[in-house]
Amino acid sequence: MALPVETFFLQPNAEGTLQTQIRQLVSEGVLNGRFRPGEKLPSSRKLAEHLGVSRITVTLAFTELLSDDYIVARGRSGYYISENAPEPPSFPVNAPENSTVDWNRAIGQRFTTDEPYNKPSDWANYRYPFVYGQADPQLFDSANWRLCALEALGRKDFDALTADYYDCDDPKLLDFIARQTLPRRGILAKPDEILLTLGAQNALWLTAQVLLNQRRAAAIEDPCYPALRGILEQSRCHLHKIPVDADGLPPEKLPEGIDVVFTTPSHQCPTSATMPMSRRRALLEKAAEDDFLIVEDDYEFEMSFIKPPSPALKSLDKDGRVIYVGSFSKSLFPGLRLGYLVGPAPFIREARALRASVLRHPPGHIQRTVTYFLSRGHYDALVGRMSRAFHDRRTTIDRAIIDNGLTIAGRGSFGGSSLWMRAPDHIDTRDLAARLVEKSVLIEPGHSFFGADNPPTNFYRLAYSSIPSPQITEGIATLARTMKDMAPQKTN
Repeated sequence: MALPVETFFLQPNAEGTLQTQIRQLVSEGVLNGRFRPGEKLPSSRKLAEHLGVSRITVTLAFTELLSDDYIVARGRSGYYISENAPEPPSFPVNAPENSTVDWNRAIGQRFTTDEPYNKPSDWANYRYPFVYGQADPQLFDSANWRLCALEALGRKDFDALTADYYDCDDPKLLDFIARQTLPRRGILAKPDEILLTLGAQNALWLTAQVLLNQRRAAAIEDPCYPALRGILEQSRCHLHKIPVDADGLPPEKLPEGIDVVFTTPSHQCPTSATMPMSRRRALLEKAAEDDFLIVEDDYEFEMSFIKPPSPALKSLDKDGRVIYVGSFSKSLFPGLRLGYLVGPAPFIREARALRASVLRHPPGHIQRTVTYFLSRGHYDALVGRMSRAFHDRRTTIDRAIIDNGLTIAGRGSFGGSSLWMRAPDHIDTRDLAARLVEKSVLIEPGHSFFGADNPPTNFYRLAYSSIPSPQITEGIATLARTMKDMAPQKTN
């Protein structure tokens, strides 16, 4: 029996090449039971005419389906659905009509919190996206990334692609981090002192799980990275929120009895303050005196385009009290989700065991692709390109802010990719952000960075990592005009 050509049609909004769409059309027909084993497919000529594509496109799609045994070729007779094609389920697929579970009672521990501001998923379609942490397609080296990914798929890397490392990591990537990445921050580490993670946030979670419990106390900066505060609240430790100043975390404000201090000395999140060397030494001295550990989140250290970066806090550590968190996600792309922990071997051993119990290890193909991208020099070239672009954008945004009379609450003296801003007291930046969306401007309200029950609502963050220089000036002008329109009305 031949399948009517009319049963084949392409979706107008489908993704992928025409060849991919045809292949998917046939495979989905098999998987959902519309096409059965032994049924004859239309000829490539008839199907091409019906779909309005070239015959070679259909032939190439059929060739891929042949290799996966979805279809078979029978001499001059044509193509048929293979007898070995996957079978659709032989039982009905049903969803429960009415749930009788009381989930308020069934859930033993809650992890949901008040959601921080979430940037729209279509942020790139906005004309003035002052959004933080997204990859800029104009800067990213997608061509060389694809080449490295293809190389990592080669036969010589088959084990790296397919093997279960259990609790280990790609030795080539560990070696590069130890010999190239860390020494640039003044850090020396052995392979058993490095652990790869699924991004910096995963590294912070592992650290909190290993070091903290209900009887221990931790200190964080305020304001700070909201996800870190959530991680520490979930650990149920005694949490102290230390207000930062223009130089970041003030060591003298730390209370007694602290077990772990979390800090971002290179670029404080979100104010971008850089901790001076004198304060870094003071923090290390206090850690030794009061016997606490320090977790250093060194995000954005590569983006020090105003002046060379200060040595990492870990590089000044003589007592092994600093645990270092690094990430490739900010400088490559956030979807990469690849970071690393550096610390004393006993700590890394426990973090490795915890990671193995949850996810074993980051995907081998991603690790090997990053290794090639780093070792071939593409990463350094990318960082250099980003630094030059960010320097130009920073100059443009600084000028636009001055021209429009806006107020900077905190700026990184070494660089970074964002500015911490303060609006007039009467403005709630959540309302401001909502109004700006209608004008194709995206900003990040700052309330979620604060840990207080009633946080200030007039702070916001402007990032310039995802917006080209030519669009910055008009975007800031639109922001300023919208803010003026929100001025309180005068009464007679």
